[in-house]
Amino acid sequence: MENLFFSLNATVPVFLMMVLGLLLHKIGWIDDEFASKMNQFVFRVPLPLLLFGDLARVDFGKVWSPKFVLFCFAVTVISIGISAALSFFFKDRTIQGEFIQASYRSSAAILGIAFIQNIYGTSGMAPLMIIGSVPLYNVMAVLVLSLCKPEQKGDFQAVFHRTIKGIVTNPIILGIVAGLLWSALGLPLPRMLDKMVSSVSGMTTPMGLIAMGAAFDIRKAFAKMKPAAAAAVIKLVGFCALFLPVAVGMGFRREELVAILVMLGSATTVSCYVMAKNMGHEGVLSSSVVMLTTLLSAFTLTGWLYVLRSLGLI
Repeated sequence: MENLFFSLNATVPVFLMMVLGLLLHKIGWIDDEFASKMNQFVFRVPLPLLLFGDLARVDFGKVWSPKFVLFCFAVTVISIGISAALSFFFKDRTIQGEFIQASYRSSAAILGIAFIQNIYGTSGMAPLMIIGSVPLYNVMAVLVLSLCKPEQKGDFQAVFHRTIKGIVTNPIILGIVAGLLWSALGLPLPRMLDKMVSSVSGMTTPMGLIAMGAAFDIRKAFAKMKPAAAAAVIKLVGFCALFLPVAVGMGFRREELVAILVMLGSATTVSCYVMAKNMGHEGVLSSSVVMLTTLLSAFTLTGWLYVLRSLGLI
């Protein structure tokens, strides 16, 4: 019950923020243009700063474990491949990019640290899981969303150049690169800069969720319920069932296993919607998957934690 209440406390407020955005749109306090501007702001400022801060604070020397990082990286690559293969089962090619990234991208950075700290009292292996998965999450999301744009036109060379330009100039990628370089060089994060980064990046989730709720179209969401439900099942159950036994077989236990669980089976991150919307996609499928996985992850994550704890693995 303690794990259930912890999970509910982590997920229900997220869902309520989306509902707040929906209500504010209904009463006219947030219109479509304002919601769009909020999304653009989150995409260009708080979200890159959030990723920069998460990575810049990691001390590679203290927590480095090549086996664990390579496992997280390899599993993320395979998960992306599986999601891409499954996306071809849907006739509507305009949702392909959104389906792929919504199926594999987790709220790994925020939830990973929160879960491990709640269970063990320290962040444990969460920073290494972030290094092994989050940069790849975002780089591949930019690539997928660029290549699978609904209005993508022109010859291959033109599309290729637009895609490369989109990756190089993407604020998310710039935030990741800056954070990794800062950490690798061992640069201290001055208190004033750290406080500014924390304050601004703290706006990412609430603003992103309210904007997503304000732009959420229930009728369109029901029209895309089949791919949304499929992505949610893959995200919360499929990858965990596939890769957790492998992780156990490779000897991962306690903090390592919880970090892997969060990487595989936590709710789809709200930045999926922010990125999709700002890169020329409709965003309806992304927001539907975020809402579904947010609602259900409290129960699925608790179930996985119960199984792992019952087996004496965490």
